[in-house]
Amino acid sequence: MADSDVSETRRRPRHLEALTDVYDFLEEVRLRPGMWVHSNSLQHLNSMLTGYRLALGIHDIAEPFDFWTPGGQSHFSEWLCQRQGRPSSLGWATEIEREAERSDRPAMEMFFELLDEFLADATPDRHQVVRGATGNTGVATARPRSDGDLPQQAGPTDSPRSP
Repeated sequence: MADSDVSETRRRPRHLEALTDVYDFLEEVRLRPGMWVHSNSLQHLNSMLTGYRLALGIHDIAEPFDFWTPGGQSHFSEWLCQRQGRPSSLGWATEIEREAERSDRPAMEMFFELLDEFLADATPDRHQVVRGATGNTGVATARPRSDGDLPQQAGPTDSPRSP
């Protein structure tokens, strides 16, 4: 395939203001992982996603979030353990990095393949509910598969913060 063919089919990066949720952000990471994640490390990606989740709570933003749950295992980790047929307390990033090493494959590539599978399997009750500081909740429905679709949520998504 010629370079011009690749550039016509590859999606262009979006500005941060155009991103609506963590899945939009992850699509930007997929497009240019080296720009977002040091050494293409899933541990670094996991740290970024933890910071993203903390910011949701601090700023009282209700958004579906499947990658980290304070005091518990995330839905993505639970799904991964079920898929692997074994429990793990190591977390999704470590599990995927170990599997990628055994398979001699790039861990970031494996993560996005698994993420696509997770989203394809997603049902509304499988997504984490993020509660903001004032009690807002966001409950995800199954994530749309096409690039142009917006995420769907049920419940309030925005409320002013109390002083």
